[in-house]
Order: sequence, then C-alpha cells, then structure tokens
Amino acid sequence: MTESTALIVGVGDGLSASLTRLLHANGYRLVLAARNIEKIATLASDTGAQAISCNAADADDVGQLFASIEDRLDVVVYNPSARVRGPIADLDPEAVRNAIDVTAFGAFLVGQAAARRMLTQEPADGVRGAILFTGASAGVKGFPNSASFAMGKFAQRGLAQSMARELHPQGVHVCWVNIDGGIRNPGRTEAPDSPDSMLDPDAIAESYLSVIRQHRSAWTNELSLRPWVERF
Repeated sequence: MTESTALIVGVGDGLSASLTRLLHANGYRLVLAARNIEKIATLASDTGAQAISCNAADADDVGQLFASIEDRLDVVVYNPSARVRGPIADLDPEAVRNAIDVTAFGAFLVGQAAARRMLTQEPADGVRGAILFTGASAGVKGFPNSASFAMGKFAQRGLAQSMARELHPQGVHVCWVNIDGGIRNPGRTEAPDSPDSMLDPDAIAESYLSVIRQHRSAWTNELSLRPWVERF
C-alpha cells in the first residue's frame, strides 16, 4: 500500500507540531512548510518530514511548494494567520493588508493548489483527499480591536464553505475548524485554579485526525473546538 502523504502549511511549535507528530505516528509521510524552516528542523528530523520554506501568501512560493511534492497528496492543512491589534481608527492599512494576505489570501492559494492536485487523483474508497483550515472564533464573531483578524477569518471560513459545497461531491473533503479559545502552546500556561481552561494542542490534533478519517457519508464541513470553560 502506498504511504499516505500530508502537507501542513504554517508549522510552528504548537498545534501544527502536535498534528505532525500524530500523523507521523499514524503512518503518514509529512511535508512541512514554514517561512523559517530552521525553527522546525528538530521536528522534521524526529518525524522524518520534508521541510520546505514557503511564504503562503505568495503565489509563486505556493506553486513551487506543491510542484515539489511528487507523491499522491492525501491531506493538506492550512494553519497560518496574522493580525494587527488596535482601535479601527488607528490601524495601519498596509499592515492590515498584509495580515489579510496571510490569513485569507494564503488560504485561497493553498486551497486552490490542493484542490487542483486532489481532483486529478484517483479516488480511494471514493475519496480524493482532505483539506482542513485552522480557523478561530474570530471567523464567527468579530471582537473589539481585532478587525484585521475578523476580516481574515471570516473570509477564510467563507472560502472553506464554498470549497466544501463545490468539492464534496467530487470526493474532496473540506473542513474549517473553529478553535474557539486559547491554545496551550509552549510558553503559555493556565492559572493553577483553572485546569484545562486552554485547548490542549494534542487533543486538537486528535480531532483533526478524526475529521480526516470520516466516512464520506457523514463528512463534517465545520467543527468547533472549545475548552469546557469557554463561553459560547
């Protein structure tokens, strides 16, 4: 049986690292894309992954990334996002443009490239591949002083909804995951009196794998993950 290949775009030391390790443990060959691959050298070495430098908001970079992957591509996960905090009246327009480029336009570029690749692949049990976007509660509700993030995540969510309706009937599973709460990434700790008040990245990764493994008769196109203390 041919080894399954997964591409994770926007890899760091939090959720994407947990997902890399979990997919590796479940037999996937990993391709990791990041602006600075030196920061993920240890993760790539530990998991036997191929690390590729890529600016996800640059069409040429994304094109070269996908061209470098010769194997069948079963899973693509898009993680990058950016934000500019501050009152709407004070935001620098160019900084906002850059943030939206990373969160929304980059998601489009990677989603488009993934769809093009997967639609050419022969279905395996009716499935050509899975594309997952890491979203946030900002894609459901805008918060004060966070206009750029809300715009980017709302656009990303709309992209995923449109892709799901178009691609599901063609055998490509698309899902947008709402990370509704803070992630317990390295360097972030919870208050001693509030255990599990942040999302565990390993637990999030397990949910991603569950979505990837779903039977096509019951595909999820949106998933919300939140700690038990999070307000709806």
